[in-house]
Amino acid sequence: MAKKVQTAITPTRTEDYPQWYQQVVKASDMAESSPVRGCMVIKPWGYALWENIQKSMDAKFKKTGVRNAYFPLFIPLSFLEKEAEHVEGFAKECAVVTHHRLEAGPEGGLVPAGELAEPLIVRPTSETIIGDSFAKWITSYRDLPVLINQWANVVRWEMRTRTFLRTSEFLWQEGHTAHATSEEAISRTEQMLEVYANFAEEYLAMPVIRGRKSDSERFPGAVDTLCIEAMMQDRKALQAGTSHFLGQNFAKGSGITFQSADEKEEYAWTTSWGTSTRLIGGMIMTHGDDDGVIMPPRIAPAHIVLLPIFRKPEEKEAVLAYTRKLAEELSQVTYHGRAIEVEVDEREIGGARGWDWIKKGIPVRAEIGPRDMKEDSVFMARRDLSPKEKRGVKREELLATLPAILDEIQQTLFDRALAHREANTRPMDDKEAFYAWFTPENEEKPEIHGGFALSHWCGDGDCEEKIKTDLKVTIRCIPFEGEEEEGTCICCGKPSKKRVIFAKAY
Repeated sequence: MAKKVQTAITPTRTEDYPQWYQQVVKASDMAESSPVRGCMVIKPWGYALWENIQKSMDAKFKKTGVRNAYFPLFIPLSFLEKEAEHVEGFAKECAVVTHHRLEAGPEGGLVPAGELAEPLIVRPTSETIIGDSFAKWITSYRDLPVLINQWANVVRWEMRTRTFLRTSEFLWQEGHTAHATSEEAISRTEQMLEVYANFAEEYLAMPVIRGRKSDSERFPGAVDTLCIEAMMQDRKALQAGTSHFLGQNFAKGSGITFQSADEKEEYAWTTSWGTSTRLIGGMIMTHGDDDGVIMPPRIAPAHIVLLPIFRKPEEKEAVLAYTRKLAEELSQVTYHGRAIEVEVDEREIGGARGWDWIKKGIPVRAEIGPRDMKEDSVFMARRDLSPKEKRGVKREELLATLPAILDEIQQTLFDRALAHREANTRPMDDKEAFYAWFTPENEEKPEIHGGFALSHWCGDGDCEEKIKTDLKVTIRCIPFEGEEEEGTCICCGKPSKKRVIFAKAY
């Protein structure tokens, strides 16, 4: 019997994937549960990652002409009631404020007092409150387009939560634009989806499939929803970003009108698009292994950690001086326009120190002892390789080649994730095989199974709902890629002209 490989994270991915994920988040020191049910505390290492996501994505938005603004956290109930489908879509998730102060109660505790004339909804999304501002800002076609984004928190009351992936409060960005024509609005919807797709692939090393949502999966109140879908290591899909063409639905609800060039009053055409801290969960599940997180270098909080090692007190001062000087030199090197960020860990806790950084997922580790110092070198390890794979690197070589090493790690992560998706994506035309593929052998504790099924669908919502009810499998998207072809619906056998992606999802 083969000896079981010791891992930093237990259980492993194959033993219990959901529990593995929770343990990885904990071991990486990125986040923890809060006293408020369903909410999370994002710790410095996790928040530094979010800040890097923000900076990189914000720069991409601004290149397209988008500017940042901020809108109220509280939305009057009457605003949500203006768009019926929107209200229905979010009603069960809304947190509602009904009072504006606390008073001492008869038994000594605090009780709500001062009932509000109109209840306020804690922001689940901002189409209606931003629409109110757009209605004031826009009077003429000369005021268009309006291109706005806000970085904010959102509250959607979740019953079953998972850190980063699904929490009652999360951080996100939401873009909102208004246009004079439907063509301009549709073009913006497509443009922002491509911004998201490029970011996911270039920065998160997460390959995504671009596509369109079915009617039942579309954003409440939207005319059309475009999305990017990624495959996690348990073969489930993660919706990594959405971009919505809202038509004139929200403009009519909010009264966003303008005088056209031929002096007619018209309703604006609007869009909205968003991503959230769910991207962090997606990154963990795309790249993490049984030793913890693996950070793609382009968004990692830090690129390299230097670990000074000494056994004798008289060695300490010289080793630390060498390490600190190297850290200063490395910080002068740039990587994709960003200074190399260096951590120096001087804690004297033995081998646990190195494992802490493995679990945190820092791309490169470098040990420096008296012998290394004497040879003007470091003992280097990469997070995309086995923890045991280390090699000596001359100081000058490290300074010269670290950006290339980081790029190699970034590309390796993307290639692995793409290979995983391709290995677990298959065309499926047989209903029995389809059902078998998505049915785990162990119903009580499902093993990793399924994947992305490219199957024909007739377009009938009843077939979509039956598959969802039977298997907990949904249409993730109608992919943009792929030619039309004659086929039969995987559910009912009726004629179909297009394959869609079916999968289980987060």
